[in-house]
Amino acid sequence: MNLPGGKLVGSLAAVAFVLALMESPGLFAQGAGQGTSTQTQESVNQMQNQLHYLTDVQRQTNVDPSQQAAYDKFYHSSSDEPDQKIKLGTDFLRKYPQSPFTEAVDAGLTNAYFEKQDWNNFFSYADKTLAMNPDEVDVLTSVGWVIPHQIDTNDSSAAQRLDTAEADEKHALDVLAKMPKPKGLSEDQFAAVKAEKAHQAHSALGLIYFRRGDYANSINELQQVTQGTSGVDETDVYVLGVDLQQLNRHSEAASAFTRCSQMGGPLQDRCKQSADQEAKLAHGGM
Repeated sequence: MNLPGGKLVGSLAAVAFVLALMESPGLFAQGAGQGTSTQTQESVNQMQNQLHYLTDVQRQTNVDPSQQAAYDKFYHSSSDEPDQKIKLGTDFLRKYPQSPFTEAVDAGLTNAYFEKQDWNNFFSYADKTLAMNPDEVDVLTSVGWVIPHQIDTNDSSAAQRLDTAEADEKHALDVLAKMPKPKGLSEDQFAAVKAEKAHQAHSALGLIYFRRGDYANSINELQQVTQGTSGVDETDVYVLGVDLQQLNRHSEAASAFTRCSQMGGPLQDRCKQSADQEAKLAHGGM
């Protein structure tokens, strides 16, 4: 299915205080839990709803009717009830281990475990899906997005995991650029789905570069996903402000933090304080 996956480079010491500010539960491990901004939750919902948009798997032919019915029940189950979806999916895989729907079910279970923020099972099913189809865009973008949001930068595997996330997102963007339009989608629908997946990939890359202390590249990525007035994630705007702050671009940082403070999410007070500080520095204050 193609859709909605050593020592750190740079100076983590320079951003240690920033990462300490981000220890609120649910802030960087964003999903269905508390602390998720409205913008992020909308993005999560869109990702769940896009499952199968870029695949013909649901139009498989010559499938046993009982297997088709079991798959349809799984596919149409609500993402708001991940436990039920997980039960349907695992029951399906147990009953039909050689099904042509296996990849789609594994991808659906990946999203269900994302919703529960069960990262062990999320990565397990993501690995299974990508082993069957390394070009699975929905899973590639999801894995690459989750890693920089929930990673422990003190973990010895952090650098390797960030490398994996970067490779996944870049591969997803490459696949999207070459992907032919699937059956059942209009040109406008196809363009909209690709744009959503690309948005998620660039958001993830911005966080990946931020985690490495590569502020210039983080800015380049996050500026692509913080334009406009809809679909903008509060966390992306905040991290963009921190990137600009670290490069002493105080006026631009103040603008980013001010925008973040106006988005009404859990970072509002933090962004307001940072905006005031950066505005003072932009005018030569201390």
